[in-house]
Amino acid sequence: MAKLGKRTKAAREAFAGKDNLSIKEAVSLIKSNAHAKFDETLEIAMNLGVDPRHADQMVRGVVALPNGTGKTVRVAVFARGAKAEEAQAAGADIVGAEDLMETIQSGKIEFDRCIATPDMMPLVGRLGKVLGPRNLMPNPKVGTVTMDVATAVTAAKGGEVQFKVEKAGVIHGGIGKVSFSEEKLVENVRAFVDAVSKARPVGAKGTYMKKVSLSSTMGPGVSLDVASASGN
Repeated sequence: MAKLGKRTKAAREAFAGKDNLSIKEAVSLIKSNAHAKFDETLEIAMNLGVDPRHADQMVRGVVALPNGTGKTVRVAVFARGAKAEEAQAAGADIVGAEDLMETIQSGKIEFDRCIATPDMMPLVGRLGKVLGPRNLMPNPKVGTVTMDVATAVTAAKGGEVQFKVEKAGVIHGGIGKVSFSEEKLVENVRAFVDAVSKARPVGAKGTYMKKVSLSSTMGPGVSLDVASASGN
């Protein structure tokens, strides 16, 4: 068994026996024990009482974090003509059509969010096997298939986060940098939890939000008091 470093050991000791904390308590604990040489991300994991194999229990959506993510988001847009010009003016990193499709098919994916105008979807649809597993496929439900490409690009660059439940009923997300103030991180956590709460599908039965936990990129996780986190 690998020997734990001093920092890792100290962090684990600081987190030992601490469960069901308020958001503020959890954020404070994580910030005071994040000692990596880089600015760690505050990550959230939510265990939901859903089975996403059933269409009426799928959970997905988008949330505009009030204080952004602290991450530079690279945006690709499938568009032609005036809409392509709008996307470029709004700050899109890559804009194209068939040329962009060929770039992606070659294995070159240099973006974190993909947006498309509706008329481009037959073309984008050919990339389903590539973009789908990476959660990059444009989808009208989260505003990434739209004629208003400028707004979509601005939102993506400004801290909008997409979420989608995984097979085990878990949602993961990066919701800020540990260097953010405690108040800003608390606001981001509340916004994310609230968005997932509002995205409860009609097929969800019983307890919807089973467990919510926070961690930094390199640190241990700590569970939140679900009732206070969800505002119940």
